[in-house]
Amino acid sequence: MNPAFRKMQVSVTQQAFVLNQALTLCRATPSIRPPVWASVNERQYRSMPTHGIGRWRHLLPKEAPKKKKDKHQMKQITAATDTAYGTLNVKVSGYDMTVVEHYSQYIHNLCNRLGIKVAESYALPTKSTEVMLMQEQGTKMYVDAILKTHERVVQLSSLNAALCPVFMDVLLKNQPEGVQLSVNEHTEADFQARFKGRPELEGLIAQISQ
Repeated sequence: MNPAFRKMQVSVTQQAFVLNQALTLCRATPSIRPPVWASVNERQYRSMPTHGIGRWRHLLPKEAPKKKKDKHQMKQITAATDTAYGTLNVKVSGYDMTVVEHYSQYIHNLCNRLGIKVAESYALPTKSTEVMLMQEQGTKMYVDAILKTHERVVQLSSLNAALCPVFMDVLLKNQPEGVQLSVNEHTEADFQARFKGRPELEGLIAQISQ
């Protein structure tokens, strides 16, 4: 065998042996640095107190104590001028609450697009009507159905007289079936109609005042 080839074979064998030893040392030597997941999941400072963790109320600004709500008072009625109406109530009523609510929202959005000032938008108490039927033989009557009337009011302030015909024409053309529409001047009686009557409470107040 060629001596040069023999020397090359010996050197390759020695390099492979050295590399094998280095690999076994790397596998046997334990890792000194902890893995990344251990530092994330484990708490390093075990001696620190944990009370107060998760509290956030102290970070918010202190709010003023809430005052008792005052009784809802009637706003001042805007008087009519030569070029504009005063305070008007656009009243929508019907038996289907969903249709009435959507139509009142349509009126409110139309006012916003046309630049008409909406003072308030509110719902009136629901009215129930009993439909009575009489028997064919006899005078006794019984309740056949109960109809509930839902009302919504969109209150306008200072409606321009020149814009009013266009506004009413659009409302009438888009009025849904089964929905009644009326426009009236706002009065104190309309404001009182917003609240449900309590005859028992009124009777007690009358007895106390006597």
